[in-house]
Amino acid sequence: MTMLVNPQTGTSYTEFFFFNPSSLEEIGRDRAKEFSSAEPFPNIVIDNLVPENRILDRVVGEFPKKEPVNWNTSNRSPAEQGKSTQPKEECFGPYTRHLMNQFNSATFLRFLEALTGIKGLISDPYFLGGGLHQTQRGGFLKVHTDFSWYPELKLRRRLNVLLYLNRDWKEEYGGHVEFWDRGLKRCVKRVLPIFNRCVIFNTFRYSYHGHPDPLTCPEGVSRKSLAFYYYTAGSPEDQETKHGTLFMKRPGEKWSYLRNFMARCTPPILYDAAIKLDEKIRNIRRI
Repeated sequence: MTMLVNPQTGTSYTEFFFFNPSSLEEIGRDRAKEFSSAEPFPNIVIDNLVPENRILDRVVGEFPKKEPVNWNTSNRSPAEQGKSTQPKEECFGPYTRHLMNQFNSATFLRFLEALTGIKGLISDPYFLGGGLHQTQRGGFLKVHTDFSWYPELKLRRRLNVLLYLNRDWKEEYGGHVEFWDRGLKRCVKRVLPIFNRCVIFNTFRYSYHGHPDPLTCPEGVSRKSLAFYYYTAGSPEDQETKHGTLFMKRPGEKWSYLRNFMARCTPPILYDAAIKLDEKIRNIRRI
């Protein structure tokens, strides 16, 4: 048992979790072929990667019960709704903060290198785009491929690691992370975001993924996860193009690319005014 002390409050915390280097690297080596051969791009699902469920229960307990004002919330874009994120470590609870640092540690990087074959991986202490994620009932994240370039650190994005924290999550709640083929013709793999399930996958121009259908979980229940992204200083040829997050339409979808672009590039007050004006014009046309 390990005891740490919060330097600000003097409160003691016990039972902090540390990854075991040898057992973690063994998992990486044993499952490397499974990762590299997965479709539609290299990926793997590992249940109980964190063997201490009570630690994850403590992390879940540190998630806010209601959406705080200091979280980043996506409700303006037609490509993502009801999702809140928190990348600032000073806003993490003590157990969350410690666990997040374990996923950024050299021990975890060596595991990822053994699993994926990607050498020289670099973790992100700033959790750009990552950190704590929480999506409410009705929320969704359309199929997309992630930003490829970290401008401040000048690094190429190579891997996503998602750890889900949803106890008693039912199939009918939805929220499956979906992996789509390169032509966006079909969903190749769907993964239910259950408690202590870790999903790891390569990120590149055609790693299309998302949870694109509205959640149907009960009110007061949310889809929770910890998100970690990993980078390298170099990159293969197919990573040379720098791009931001690119949302894609599934067959039959009709949401607006223009509205999504406006939501990301227009100040909120102007965007909201433009949407209200557009809705008034549509209503007048219906009369």
